[in-house]
Amino acid sequence: MNRMVPSKHRWRFEEKGNMQLNLIYAKARNGVIGKDGKMPWHLPEDLAYLKRMTLGCPVIMGRKTWDSLPPKFRPLPGRTNVVITRQENWHEDGALPAHNLPEALSICEHMSLILEPSPDQVWVLGGAQIYQQALPFAQQVCVTEIDADFEGDAFAPVLDKQWQETSRESHTSTSGLAYSFVTYTRVKASAHHGTDAGK
Repeated sequence: MNRMVPSKHRWRFEEKGNMQLNLIYAKARNGVIGKDGKMPWHLPEDLAYLKRMTLGCPVIMGRKTWDSLPPKFRPLPGRTNVVITRQENWHEDGALPAHNLPEALSICEHMSLILEPSPDQVWVLGGAQIYQQALPFAQQVCVTEIDADFEGDAFAPVLDKQWQETSRESHTSTSGLAYSFVTYTRVKASAHHGTDAGK
């Protein structure tokens, strides 16, 4: 059984591998990110944003997220596509299979050593379970926040007080849908001065 230890794995992935792990997703006002394996909205501007942010970097996704991509976009061009799957003999052209998140991160570390130019970021593209597993190791989360509610069965991870909004760009799509590109950055723990001794 594979177990992930955040502090240990973050050291190996970020310091030794010198790569930053990021999450990127679009979510509705009520937290929905998907329905029946697809996004329940049409927002071309979000797809362009995803490409702009992730181009040239390894991307990690679950097998269902891979299957949800239109065939003409599989694999996502200009990126190393790593797909997490429980299927032992799974194989798709243009995808590197991994059986869990630690294995996927190790593949990305290896690719950073052989690619030119060497990427310094890895992006997690979903789905909901993969986002939850990756969040403890991430340093940045880029969210397309859609100003509308949608019905769905997959939801975005909850960002607690460890995360601080560092940028926001508000837009309106050609269809009239309001949305914002929002970046959240993990707040670095401040050093504690003194102790509780003697209190």
